[in-house]
Amino acid sequence: MLRTNSLAFRLGALAAIWSVFGLLAGILVLSRVFRDSAERSFDNRLAADLESVIAVTDLDCKGTIVMPRPLVAERYVNPFSGWYFQVSSTTTPYKVLANSRSLWDQSLKLDPVATSALRMGYVTGPKQQQLRYVERVVSFPAADETDEGQKCVGQDTKVRIMVAADMKDVEAEVASFNSTLFWSIVILGAGLIGAMVLQVRWGLAPLDRVSQSLTAIREGRADKLEGPFPTEIQPLADELNALVSHNAEVVSRARTHVANLAHFLKTPLSVIANEVQGQSGPLAETVARQVQTMRRQVDHYLARARTVASAKVIGARAEAAPVIGDLTRALSKIYTSRGIHIEKQCPEGLSFRGDRSDFEEMVGNLLDNACKWADSDVSVTVSAGRPGRLSVVVTDDGPGLNDEQKRRVIERGERLDESKPGSGLGLGIVKEIASLYGGQLTLGRSEAGGLSAELDLPAVERTA
Repeated sequence: MLRTNSLAFRLGALAAIWSVFGLLAGILVLSRVFRDSAERSFDNRLAADLESVIAVTDLDCKGTIVMPRPLVAERYVNPFSGWYFQVSSTTTPYKVLANSRSLWDQSLKLDPVATSALRMGYVTGPKQQQLRYVERVVSFPAADETDEGQKCVGQDTKVRIMVAADMKDVEAEVASFNSTLFWSIVILGAGLIGAMVLQVRWGLAPLDRVSQSLTAIREGRADKLEGPFPTEIQPLADELNALVSHNAEVVSRARTHVANLAHFLKTPLSVIANEVQGQSGPLAETVARQVQTMRRQVDHYLARARTVASAKVIGARAEAAPVIGDLTRALSKIYTSRGIHIEKQCPEGLSFRGDRSDFEEMVGNLLDNACKWADSDVSVTVSAGRPGRLSVVVTDDGPGLNDEQKRRVIERGERLDESKPGSGLGLGIVKEIASLYGGQLTLGRSEAGGLSAELDLPAVERTA
């Protein structure tokens, strides 16, 4: 679904609004033009019928209006057909001198104004319907002689001749046109909006590909934006690729500096530790304790600095199976004298979304800690947890830890037994590295009674 703050929604909404307003304006204009045309055609027809009535109207010797040749149009013959004509006097009170058979015994009310020019207007019909009329004042000369050839003397007579008709046919024609026009515009509008939506989606598709490529880079499924892009988008893709490369280069430099710093700090500490080794006295003991403390702090903060840098790497990923395989082989050799058996379960295709060395350090610390305290068996299981998550569970059959000991180990990094080698920061470092990647470390009790350590980490989602 389109979001209201998306470019596709804005472009689509703007085009749809303008299309709707444009089509509505088109409906109004076309309807008005058609109505005007239909009314003009109707008026022209009335004017033509008026001329026909004038042509068949005459004046006899007695000054009576006669129609020697009746108007034969059927619409003026059928009673109340809606088409009427009427010949009236020009003096008040107006007197009907002749009318069409369609008027039957009715008459049309006349406007008080009479003129020889062609007039148009509306009048109420015999059935109280609205009629459109045209009329003109016409002067008829008196007849010179009768049909028998006798001379007759008369005066010219002016009469008002009106032709009127019901506009229901015009209204029906306009309504039919408006209905056809409306549904045609609706279909056209739906087609235009559909074409506009397709155009917007097709036009913005390259931006979707950029978004999908960036997601793939962030999840570690790609290391740069790939594929052809339009001319307008290609510079953006090039800049993003350059940014990704620069980010990786900066992080690589930071990791190198951290490694150099670790070397420069650890070497003098090793020299000092060697100098006081075997020495007795308060000074030697104090120096030995402080050197050990400094080593632990250096290990802690250098590991954190390195992890912070690597956690920012876009597209970093590490295949889980090779790392687990390397660690179990190395630790099996180291603890072979104690008869420690390490069982692993890690399907192919699972990947940690982060730096390989950080994954090695977290899992390596957990396995090394398990091997130190296990009686004989250690297991590591890697599986896909929730969508986008990776679960790593390391268990042993050693003595395990109670709740207070777990808290002291995780939160304070305390060493609970000085007899085992190491700095005592292993689980604390694992927790901190995991949290920097948005994961967490959970300690529990294994089925064999020992410690169970579970890592919940971000994973690279598998693609079909």
